[in-house]
Parts: sequence; structure tokens; C-alpha cells
Amino acid sequence: MTDPIADLLTRIRNGLHSGKKIIDMPSSNLKKRILFILKEEHYIENFILLNNPIKKKIRVFLKYDINGQPAIVNIQRSSKPGRRVYVAANEIPRVLDGLGIAILTTSKGVISNKVAKKLNVGGEIICTVW
Repeated sequence: MTDPIADLLTRIRNGLHSGKKIIDMPSSNLKKRILFILKEEHYIENFILLNNPIKKKIRVFLKYDINGQPAIVNIQRSSKPGRRVYVAANEIPRVLDGLGIAILTTSKGVISNKVAKKLNVGGEIICTVW
């Protein structure tokens, strides 16, 4: 697998389109941090770590509203292995005029665009969610 973050986002996108409540994927620290931000911003219900002796996995519980519509309308990868997208602290984007979030990896760790503006740090834009 050349891009595990794109795999994470694609699994979430496909799970939401097919109406699944739970999806599983291989575990990594970066994936855990991205999922923690999605949970913090109320885009997913929760996630847990499955300690399989052969391979560690993450189980993600997807979130839907009362009518069955997914909480995530769109989730896109911004920075790719072939084309990295970096922004300065004063150039951090507002996604859908503040209704969505961008997830950045910075010197302070993996954080949302709202936290990055408060800390006044820039970095690489991983993905945008709305």
C-alpha cells in the first residue's frame, strides 16, 4: 500500500455510501490521530483498537443522522505522496466557510485547522472533511 491515509479515507467514504455502521482497517498512529480528530469534531461515533495477535486493527463506528444520512458529506485527500500541499499559519483554509474542517500535520502534531489557527502554526494539509 503506497498511501495508507488515502486508504483510510476511501474506506470511510465507501462505508458511508454503502450504509455500513462499522468498518475495520489496519492500525497506525497517524490513522489513530486522524480518527481522534474526526471523533472530536463529531464526524464519526467512535473508534476502538482491536488487538489481534497477528495484526492490529482499528474498528470505526460511522455516524448517521435520524434520517439515515451520513455525518460526512465529503472527505477528500489534499496532500498526496506525489504532490505535498503545505500552508503557512496565515494561509490555513476555511472549509465551507467554517462548516467543515481541514486536518493538518504540523510541528505540534496532527490537528484540525481551527486548532492550528489558535496555535498560529502551519503545516501539511492531509485532508478536508464536510
